[in-house]
Amino acid sequence: MRKRIGFLSFGHYRDIPGARVATARDSLLMHVDLAVAAEEAGLDGAWVRVHHFDQSLAAPYPLLTAMGTRTTTLELGTGVIDLRYEQPLAMTELASAADLLTGGRLQLGISRGSPERAADGQERFGMPLPEGASWSDVARERAARLRRALRGEPQARSALAIELGKGPDLPVEPHAPGLADRLWWGAGNHASGLWAGSQGYHLLSSTLLTQDDGRPFHVQQADQVRGYLDAYAAAGHALEPRTAVTRSAFPFFSDDDRRYFGLADERHDGRGSLEGGAARGGPTYAGEPEHVAQRLLADDAVQAAGTVLFALPSQLGYAYNAHLLTSLAAVARELGWQG
Repeated sequence: MRKRIGFLSFGHYRDIPGARVATARDSLLMHVDLAVAAEEAGLDGAWVRVHHFDQSLAAPYPLLTAMGTRTTTLELGTGVIDLRYEQPLAMTELASAADLLTGGRLQLGISRGSPERAADGQERFGMPLPEGASWSDVARERAARLRRALRGEPQARSALAIELGKGPDLPVEPHAPGLADRLWWGAGNHASGLWAGSQGYHLLSSTLLTQDDGRPFHVQQADQVRGYLDAYAAAGHALEPRTAVTRSAFPFFSDDDRRYFGLADERHDGRGSLEGGAARGGPTYAGEPEHVAQRLLADDAVQAAGTVLFALPSQLGYAYNAHLLTSLAAVARELGWQG
């Protein structure tokens, strides 16, 4: 079965002795090169995480645009942009410009976001939580306004419209046709997946589920994917829905693979708490290519999703990650996901 595959990266950098990715410039330039490597290896997408006040990727639009100028077919995604930090109309301008410059290849993952390093980051960005509101409700309202603006609906009034007592007549420019149909909601539990389906967003399932009923992560996540698809169909949306999950997988094709990840294969989920609630994440798959392939085949959520994103150990540098992309593409071909 044809399945899209791509990479997802935090883009961490650390200026410490021996670092392969020491600075923000190093990380940004490396990810442009990795986008080229991904396209050459036959992958479908390059996705980046967005986090603030941390030594990782934070400003996706210039990076994705640079990736787009060096590639021709690769989807360019965000997983995800935290709407707690975003002004929807400013975001519309930036995302639309990036989409136009990359030939309509942007896949815009958005959500309420996960915990950030800064406790008052949103306030420092000039986006404090309104009194009596919740961040979940604020994020959903901003997402709706973003989508309306991306569709070209007028958002501001000209002097003439004000004089005539009319409503908004000025849309946000530039306009990127079709980008409003390429919005993905980052869903961290079953309920948010159902909401994303009802609203007509694509589903970008989180690497952590803020729920835990005792079943394996991949089983609970598969339920989320199926529930989303049911909700999407019930709402009667015309656009074909897309779904994506992320996995950490390291097939052994070299001595470096075995040296870095020889002990990484995990049989149990990661379990803990997030913002005071239970959280569960999936295990790492590592081993000979046949072993990794079998683990992916046995993963219910991987089988249910249309796109699989593979997390990159970006701090290992360009050469290793370019090799890993080639290895993952080989496993995908063996699974029949790609030609």
